[in-house]
Formats: sequence, structure tokens, C-alpha cells
Amino acid sequence: MGGYVYIIANRRRGATYIGVTSDIIARLYQHREKQTGGHASRYNISRLVFYEVHATMPLAIQREKNLKSWRQAWKFELIENVNPHWDDLWEEIVKSPF
Repeated sequence: MGGYVYIIANRRRGATYIGVTSDIIARLYQHREKQTGGHASRYNISRLVFYEVHATMPLAIQREKNLKSWRQAWKFELIENVNPHWDDLWEEIVKSPF
């Protein structure tokens, strides 16, 4: 079973949240509907700005841990390398074949 690492934000270069899940659509829906509580809900963080697909959950979990240890500037650079305008990728992920 594969896994996903994702970064959601409240705005460009704003507050972010890094998560890992095996069902990215369901998890993002929870964030968008404020069903998660905690940091993401408190700071209105629900815009999908980055995601990666991993072959296994252990690989995804390791990547999530690595990203969480990064400096904020490095995380912003990672996001901007694939999504320079910090567009919400929700529509892209919903239409994705995986």
C-alpha cells in the first residue's frame, strides 16, 4: 500500500502543515471541512500546495519526518520548485487517476 506526503498552507509563504496519509483525497477533505482540529484548523490551513506519492507508507512516513525537520525556507523552496504561485492543487488531486 502506497502513501502520500502533503503540504497544505493558508496562503503563499504563510502557515503550513505537513502530513502523511494512505488516502489523500479523504484526508484533504477533512482538512478542507475543518474536521481535523489542531494546528491546521486553528490557522485555516487547507490549501494543498505540494504532494508526493510514495510506494509504501514507511517510505512516506520517513519523508514526512525528514521534511518536518527542514528549515522553513527549504520547505518554501521545495513548494515553489513545483508550484511557484502556491496554487491550490485540490482539483488536480481529485482528478488524478491514483
